[in-house]
Amino acid sequence: MSEILVEGLHRLRGEIGIQGSKNAALPMMAAAVLHKGMTVLNNVPRIQDVFCMMGILKSIGCKCSLDGHTLTIDASEISQTQIPREFLTAMRSSVILMGVLLGRCREAQAGYPGGCTIGKRPIDLHLYALKEMGTQIRETDGELYARTEGLKGSEILFSYPSVGATEQAVLAAVLADGVTLIQGAAREPEIGNLCRLLNHMGAKISGIESDTLRIIGVNELKDTVYDIPGDRIVAGTYLYAVMAAGGEAVLRGICPAELNRVFQTARQMGAKLEWENLPGASFIKVQINDRPDGIWVKTSPYPGFPTDLQSPLMALMAAGNGNGEIRETVFEERFGTAEELRKLGARIEIQKDRARIHGMYPLRGETVQAADLRGGAALVIAGLAAEGVTKIQNSHHIFRGYEDICGDLQALGARVRYKDLIQRPYTKTGECTRNL
Repeated sequence: MSEILVEGLHRLRGEIGIQGSKNAALPMMAAAVLHKGMTVLNNVPRIQDVFCMMGILKSIGCKCSLDGHTLTIDASEISQTQIPREFLTAMRSSVILMGVLLGRCREAQAGYPGGCTIGKRPIDLHLYALKEMGTQIRETDGELYARTEGLKGSEILFSYPSVGATEQAVLAAVLADGVTLIQGAAREPEIGNLCRLLNHMGAKISGIESDTLRIIGVNELKDTVYDIPGDRIVAGTYLYAVMAAGGEAVLRGICPAELNRVFQTARQMGAKLEWENLPGASFIKVQINDRPDGIWVKTSPYPGFPTDLQSPLMALMAAGNGNGEIRETVFEERFGTAEELRKLGARIEIQKDRARIHGMYPLRGETVQAADLRGGAALVIAGLAAEGVTKIQNSHHIFRGYEDICGDLQALGARVRYKDLIQRPYTKTGECTRNL
């Protein structure tokens, strides 16, 4: 069993860099399959989901090598079009490989994807987009069999701005015959970066960062090298961690413009923020002296407040001074972390899609269980504000998206460490930090 131990009530101070973005890296890795050659990605985070995607790519015939934070993918040959079930059940984003395999090989086989257990996340919009582009899909015993005589450009109108479905449609359209128009596309920064990578490879995508994307299909792509941006969700997590513990910190390597709504919540709760968005020198500085105030927040697709930071914000509110409310509109059943926060003394009421958090009550260390990636990170935040030691079990969920959460927080002065890990991701220097 993997555990993280957090000793609370120690103020944070210092400066850290933010790892590469998980949600940008995974679709970029999938995009490499479209090219019969080499793709090099820099600033790749060394996290479990990246290792899982590498396993998938190797299983279908790609050659992958990760040197530090530089990932080289050689997709010259694809030996099979079936995605092994063990990978699909571990990581939801693996489903976007259907579009690239259909574009490259005209067929794909996959089971329903896995990932975090945070409510219903159907893939009907993924399948709709692929069918609109000329794919025949058959489902048997939980397996999806997809085949096409050649993907065709089409007009795709999404009823909801799904990130995964938008990525699926973009990836499938790159090698399709003709023009694809995607309306109602998600506008998350990670999609913009995926489109820019594809354009570097020779794709023809316009309308980037808007809700309407126009893609002119091409016959082939070319070798490229691309830098993955910093992870805005990790940056938001660490911003809230500093606010929960109190103190002052500088976070480097992230685009501040991607965090406008998060900054708004932080300022409303009492934090002082400064930032610069200079090429190669961007940073965020956060300072807070008092316990944060409660606020009202609604999650929504970008540029709204990100659902991935809902649980960390809930933990921060629980450690705060006042009442607040979070309305979750993106995923069902994403308030599972509330029960674990209650074990620490948090006062939280759940009513359908709303969580009411009553601050002003002290948190105390206890043993809690991480059930998903962002919920686990939220428990770390709560532990920083709790009296005594908080033991977070099943912390392997956190490793799916955070490269070295303990090492990063230690660099800011937190008393947090790993314990008794069976599997441990590598740190930013490529060294294992067992039992820090």
